[in-house]
Amino acid sequence: MPEDGGAPSTVIHLLLTPGFNLAATMAFVDPFRAANYLDGLPHFRWVFLSERGGALEASNGASIATKALSEAGEAVPDFLIVSSSWEPEAHVTPGVRSALRRAANRRVTLGGIDTGGFVLAFADLLKGYRATVHYEHIDAFQELFPDTEVSETLWVFDGPRITCCGGVAASEFALQIVLRLHGNALANAAARYLFSPTLRDHNAPQNPQDNEPLGVTVPDTVRRAIKAMEENLETPLTIAEVCAAAGVSHRQLDRLFAEYVRKTPALYYRDIRLDRARGLVTQTNLSMAEIAYASGFSSQVHFSRAYRDRFGLPPSKDRIEGRIPFEFRAWPMHRKPA
Repeated sequence: MPEDGGAPSTVIHLLLTPGFNLAATMAFVDPFRAANYLDGLPHFRWVFLSERGGALEASNGASIATKALSEAGEAVPDFLIVSSSWEPEAHVTPGVRSALRRAANRRVTLGGIDTGGFVLAFADLLKGYRATVHYEHIDAFQELFPDTEVSETLWVFDGPRITCCGGVAASEFALQIVLRLHGNALANAAARYLFSPTLRDHNAPQNPQDNEPLGVTVPDTVRRAIKAMEENLETPLTIAEVCAAAGVSHRQLDRLFAEYVRKTPALYYRDIRLDRARGLVTQTNLSMAEIAYASGFSSQVHFSRAYRDRFGLPPSKDRIEGRIPFEFRAWPMHRKPA
């Protein structure tokens, strides 16, 4: 109970995995700090946990002090949020799985930030729910967990399961919790304090189609062509069909791609199919034949050759050696339509 005898604090346990995203995690925590400060009341309390405790290194090399899961004792938090980034499957240990399932049995609201949804799903705690993860991993999530409805929105609140794509959206995710528990006035005040000019709608997509972060820079014709490509990765269109979808001649599309994309339409189309393939290679255990087919390659030999040309190593080797080095990761990932 807080010292002033008011309502109990909302307790949030943040379970961090090795290599977690520090920026997303801090973005999630700060709205609760702001809410406490602005009201002068301990509305929220939070604890950073990891499986073994101690200093835990984030993906950017910074470290944060954590308590071991065992130190949480029998205390039942209101929320248990998993913040994960690269290789979430490697961190679903028996201890983590047990802690999550125990929390679920105690009706704790379980959440995930960035790839935290993978950790929940590997623990069999997202079946029948809607969830989201960072867009780079959505394809892999769809393939691995068909019993979970995947959303490409910034966050999802589905009863006792809440998930967020990560990044700066984690701040809005937390502000939504403040809003639901303490109302519009405190959520607005916390957002204003953190210089968050607007709170996006819960249906806001992770990648809006109508603008770029630094301004509208690509003509609508190019956007329509890219959209047609992205919606047809498994069964590729001909470039003539892409031109028809974009409402432009082949010569004009070549000129626009050369100016704005710096690639021919055919090469760009091939590359986004390979980007998708790389996500499946490094994030799933699908066979290379299945991945080739899912990425629009009718021949596995052609797929392997194109993959090597783009990424510098064959897919079979990339699966073993390519999971960690950031400089070789495919970005951005392109997703097949739901």
